[in-house]
Amino acid sequence: MQEKKEEDLQQILNKITEVGIDEVGRGAVFGPVFSAVVVLTEKHKVTLKEFGVKDSKKLTPKKRKLLLPKILLLSKDYGIGQSSVREIDKFGIRVATELSMIRALKKLKEKPSELIIDGPLLLRPWKGTQHNVVSGDSKFTAIASASIVAKVSRDNLMERLEKKYSGYLIFKNKGYGTREHLSIIKSNGITNLHRKSFLEKSNLI
Repeated sequence: MQEKKEEDLQQILNKITEVGIDEVGRGAVFGPVFSAVVVLTEKHKVTLKEFGVKDSKKLTPKKRKLLLPKILLLSKDYGIGQSSVREIDKFGIRVATELSMIRALKKLKEKPSELIIDGPLLLRPWKGTQHNVVSGDSKFTAIASASIVAKVSRDNLMERLEKKYSGYLIFKNKGYGTREHLSIIKSNGITNLHRKSFLEKSNLI
C-alpha cells in the first residue's frame, strides 16, 4: 500500500518538476540547523542520478563536494536557509528547523505548487501542498540533492568556525555530540554556539 502511494506521488510530481527539501544538523549540539530546497526538471533528475546523487549520508565528504556545483548548475532553482542556536534554544528544534526550511523556500524565484519533505513531520507554516516521505532522500532525487546542498553548506560553515572555536574539533565532529566532543565540553565548558537546551538534557551543563 505504501509503495503504491509513493508510485502515485512520483507520477504526479514527475509531470512538471520535483521540489524537494531537507535539513541537516537537527541532532547536533553546536551550530545552526540548515535546510535546502532544490527544484529539478525530469531531464536533470536523470542526469544527476547518473552523476551519483543519492542520500548525502551514503556519500563521502569528497563526493558531496564534487556533486554540489553540478546540483546548483542543473537545478531549476534552489534555496538555502538556516536557524540559529539562539532560535533553537528559544523555540525548540522542530520550530527552528521549520524556520530554516521556510527561509530556504523564500529564496526560490517562484512558490512551488507541490513540495516533497524528507521525514514524517509536516512543515506547519507552509500553506501550499506538501508530501512527507520517510527516507525521502533515498527515493527522490530532489530531496537527495537538497540533502547534499544542506550538508555541504553546513559542513563548510563548521570548518570555518573551527578557527574561532579551536579546541572543540568542530572541523572533525561538525558540531555533533561525539564522545570526544562531549568530553571536551566537560573539560572546557560551552561556547555561545553550543546548544544549551540540548546539553542540559544530557546533564553536561
